[in-house]
Amino acid sequence: MIGTWYAVHGSGEPLVYLHGGFSDARELDRALEVYTAHFRVFTPERRGHGRTPDVDGPYSLPGFAADTVAFLEEVVGGPADLVGYSAGATTALHVALERPDLVRRLVLISGQFHVEGLQAGLLDSPDAVAEIVASPLATAYGELSPDGIEHFPVVVAKVVELARTGPTLAFEQLAEVAARTLVVSGDDDIVHLEHTLQLYRGIPNSELAVVPGSSHLLVEEKPELVTRLVIDFLTIDPVPTIAPIRRAPRPGQ
Repeated sequence: MIGTWYAVHGSGEPLVYLHGGFSDARELDRALEVYTAHFRVFTPERRGHGRTPDVDGPYSLPGFAADTVAFLEEVVGGPADLVGYSAGATTALHVALERPDLVRRLVLISGQFHVEGLQAGLLDSPDAVAEIVASPLATAYGELSPDGIEHFPVVVAKVVELARTGPTLAFEQLAEVAARTLVVSGDDDIVHLEHTLQLYRGIPNSELAVVPGSSHLLVEEKPELVTRLVIDFLTIDPVPTIAPIRRAPRPGQ
């Protein structure tokens, strides 16, 4: 495992929170108290993010997933609930497919299983990297990164390239997710709703929540609602629905 920075908060059953791109563990700060009322929360920071140094070479989702698997095995010491946002959600999905034995329950907030899930044209501009480098994200990166703010353009270029080329999971692969799963999206998300519906429909034991009046930044725009959806999912057993369609018993069940 790479030298991943992480913090641990609270007590109870383990929960690992995987932050989004260009972000870090501070992403969970406004909801941390609610999470720690129920779980022992681990907040690792991915390579090149937060206080974890960057490594040579491009980013890949299998690489991020391998880092997370190593973290679960070596730090957490076994299976945990995984809650991921954006790139963290896509990483969590890869972990659930590759190592189902390490994932108790799965929450995917604004994640995707295929690159075509992003709204078309978002990263097509040749100035996309320059625009991100010049944004306030650079200051936030420089506050924590051991590589210094001057390394931020390198990280941006690698994150943008990853977003342009991956993930590339097939819809059929989603049926292999064994964990009970909550799929969450903003109603005006950069991951278009048709793709989110595919993600929900492809995972057998999944539930869906679309947060009204929110974008891809729903964890900042409506943190209380998003947190309540996640915590309710993780702490309340599923109720038997009165008129099930998707979950209706099949003949012979």
